Amino acid sequence: MPEVWQGLLEKIDDYRWRIPKSYKTGMRVPGIIYADEKLLKDIYRDKALDQVANVAFLPGIVNASLAMPDIHWGYGFPIGGVAATDIDNGGVISPAGVGYDISCGVRMLKTNFQYEDIKDKIKDLVYALFSDVPSGVGSKGDIRVSAKEEKEILLKGSKWAVEKGYGTEEDLECTEEYGAMQGADPQAVSDRAYERGKAQLGTLGSGNHFLEIQVIDQLYDRDICDEFGLDLGQITIMIHSGSRGLGYQVCDDYTRSMIHCLQKYNIFVPDRQLACAPVNSPEGQAYLGAMKCAANYAWANRQCLMYLTRKVFEKVFSMSWQKMGMFLIYDVAHNIAKIEKHIVDGKEKTLCVHRKGATRAFAPGHPALPARYKKTGQPVIIPGDMGRNSYLLTGTQNAIDETFGSTCHGAGRVKSRTAAIKFINLNTLLKELESRGIIVKASGRGTIVEEAPAAYKDVNEVVNVVANAGISKRVCRMRPLGVIKG
Repeated sequence: MPEVWQGLLEKIDDYRWRIPKSYKTGMRVPGIIYADEKLLKDIYRDKALDQVANVAFLPGIVNASLAMPDIHWGYGFPIGGVAATDIDNGGVISPAGVGYDISCGVRMLKTNFQYEDIKDKIKDLVYALFSDVPSGVGSKGDIRVSAKEEKEILLKGSKWAVEKGYGTEEDLECTEEYGAMQGADPQAVSDRAYERGKAQLGTLGSGNHFLEIQVIDQLYDRDICDEFGLDLGQITIMIHSGSRGLGYQVCDDYTRSMIHCLQKYNIFVPDRQLACAPVNSPEGQAYLGAMKCAANYAWANRQCLMYLTRKVFEKVFSMSWQKMGMFLIYDVAHNIAKIEKHIVDGKEKTLCVHRKGATRAFAPGHPALPARYKKTGQPVIIPGDMGRNSYLLTGTQNAIDETFGSTCHGAGRVKSRTAAIKFINLNTLLKELESRGIIVKASGRGTIVEEAPAAYKDVNEVVNVVANAGISKRVCRMRPLGVIKG
């Protein structure tokens, strides 16, 4: 297979492109890619578009195999891929359509601080956060749990953390699924997954996970900003992490076990990494129950990380987090499969919606949203890289109609970690970030290079596509001031 994609891509409009069903015999639906011509040049550089076509082979897939503008090569599914299967028509669920970091997602907090209030404290905050929030490969936290408690976490998610004093009921209201998916099955989680998860609650992890102090530098929708209590120059905090070793193990366990399902259920896919099973099969139900457990662990993890962040701010500023206005805007996952109802060909269908490197983006009035977001639509949090910007968006009806209520999840890699290490100089990078007023602390110097801005697409260009395509609405933009990396 060539390194640069050579397939046929049909232009629908300036922000939508189609891989026709004729590209590969066996495609059940076309591929639809959200991108502009500039981003396409990066997208062509790896095999992600071939993966979009491969996903179109999944039994029960409806409408199209979708790709967001931050798309890049992943395991089986592209990162930035969305696929929905009709459960009542043999629709399947695939661990590759969720990924190894189950329920990896982003949490955004606001504060009462303006930049001028804390500009002299940013270094202190970064160093204190790096000290008190565990990060890095295999990091372990101070929040240790028993085997019994771990099962409770897998069932209750963020609610467990709130019950332990690590947050408030209001935090749950501002979390996707109120911090816990129903139907989690702790019995479907392996002993190895339990072992990997018991010491990692309240840890950031490594790779692209981060904790950032940010400042709002641009408003796009004043009315929604007012609804959310956001303004220019305001300090915000963003937390990006997932289900740590527990989620990884769940994915690994079921990716291996589902290989036999291809023959058992007479499923043909062009890539064995797309191993899957009918949602209603015993194997499909077992994975779904285990995946929900990992998702709940991830929400509990981010809740604990927010608790630790609030405690650091309290220590640095000698006042309560409530007085500092450190309230949660929203927490949303971008690696997950959900059972949702959507209109397909004029009829309501129950679908298994895979979002891998894609964010749920529900429109105003959607029944899954809490009362506070019925008017505005769901907050959608889009992190960029540590040298440019991040965004707060909201969901739209166009997203419901076109993408099963989905949008992009970030900037998307354009260089692999290996390539970044090879071509990016650490000292030059640190000087560049410092010149922009950005303080970075990381567990390993290699992580900083791997996560350099040059390794990513420009998130401003990615957000421009989803906004102009109408599948998200821009609310405000943030730039980083302090970054903690694993």
